[in-house]
Amino acid sequence: MTLKILRGRVLSFNDAPKARDDQDCHTYLEDGAVLIESGKIMARGEFADIAKSVPADVQTIDHRPHIIMAGFIDTHIHFPQMQVLGSYAGSLLEWLNTYTFVEEQRFGDLAHAKKIAGHFYDEVIRHGTTTAVAYCSVHTQSVDAYFEEAQKRNMLMLGGKVMMDREAPEALRDTPQSSYDDTNALIEKWHGKGRNHYAITPRFAITSTPEQLEMAGALAKEHPDLHVQTHLSENKAEIEFTNSLYPEMGDYFGIYQHYGLAGEKSLFGHCIHLEDRERDAMIETGSVAVFCPTSNLFIGSGLFNWDRVAGPQDKGRIAIATDVGGGTNYSMLRTLDEGYKILNLQGQRMNPLTSFYQITLGNARALSLQEKIGTLDKGTDADIVVLNANATSAMQLRMETVTTLEEELFLLQTIGDDRAIVQTYVAGEALKAGLN
Repeated sequence: MTLKILRGRVLSFNDAPKARDDQDCHTYLEDGAVLIESGKIMARGEFADIAKSVPADVQTIDHRPHIIMAGFIDTHIHFPQMQVLGSYAGSLLEWLNTYTFVEEQRFGDLAHAKKIAGHFYDEVIRHGTTTAVAYCSVHTQSVDAYFEEAQKRNMLMLGGKVMMDREAPEALRDTPQSSYDDTNALIEKWHGKGRNHYAITPRFAITSTPEQLEMAGALAKEHPDLHVQTHLSENKAEIEFTNSLYPEMGDYFGIYQHYGLAGEKSLFGHCIHLEDRERDAMIETGSVAVFCPTSNLFIGSGLFNWDRVAGPQDKGRIAIATDVGGGTNYSMLRTLDEGYKILNLQGQRMNPLTSFYQITLGNARALSLQEKIGTLDKGTDADIVVLNANATSAMQLRMETVTTLEEELFLLQTIGDDRAIVQTYVAGEALKAGLN
């Protein structure tokens, strides 16, 4: 077993920041080190102390003056939508029918699914993302390609086949029974294999009949350790159509509640236009609202109201995500940038410590995976990103006037992109080097 030390400015979060000047929410070491063995973090501390605790010949990778922190976590992304990124459309339902459903039909071909899987993992690694939660297509082949590639790269990834039996092209429809059978078989095949986590994935209420949502609920009951992911209240036309299909349920979130799909491991993409009852029910059930800023702006769906979704005493659970391909960038830094703007328009300012907490420990907590990922704590998986705030000429010029960690982090999220990612480590192995 080989030991290695990563040296640099080490930043790891302990809790959500309570204020801009909250120094207890994080640990920051100017000359810090992370000791790694067999894909796990063995220690974190001052470099001098870590160096003394190991044999003199242990490999030290010196990343000074860059920041070392936990790898980024993307809680909502569509693996089959790489080739619809940046497609022109005026609304969610138009975008789905014109581009997305056409593209997803190609994923019945295993060779195509494998090709895109390779590109998908290259991109998330390039942008510093070490864990993502993905929607695959309706085809089992797409799930096989997705998890096979994750296992090859030893990444902790979540995903699942979408369940759709109506309001989609015939080539993308399954049936309530086939979706149940296929999902069960995929859970058996992939969940817990390597670092893979299966997510039960009814796409959204529009594309599932009551019979299929009943099957999805049965799967969630039979596999209570699994995550559930779907979409909720993204677009006003979508909400109106959904409620017309389920008039007896009262509201959109009530549909998922009725079929047993709400809970602490349930991820609901978007949640822009929630009614008060829906917001309260999400808090009561511990369900997670996933904020997808670049997608919400690009498709024109609306402005996510963080304070309202969080509710009194900030009890609402919120994650943040790219939502590629409705989202316009694989970068969690670019996602933070657009998220800041959306919230600022509503008088809600997310400070930089909160931003970076959110895409590391915050998103890990939203996934109930904080014991494995999201920090640089001893015993957690060595999924790590190295950040350079001098990555471009514009950033270098601004860094001449930066005097605090907060300012540097804000610069990274405002102007940074994949060029600011010096290296991405997955289970202790450097994976960004060598990507095209």
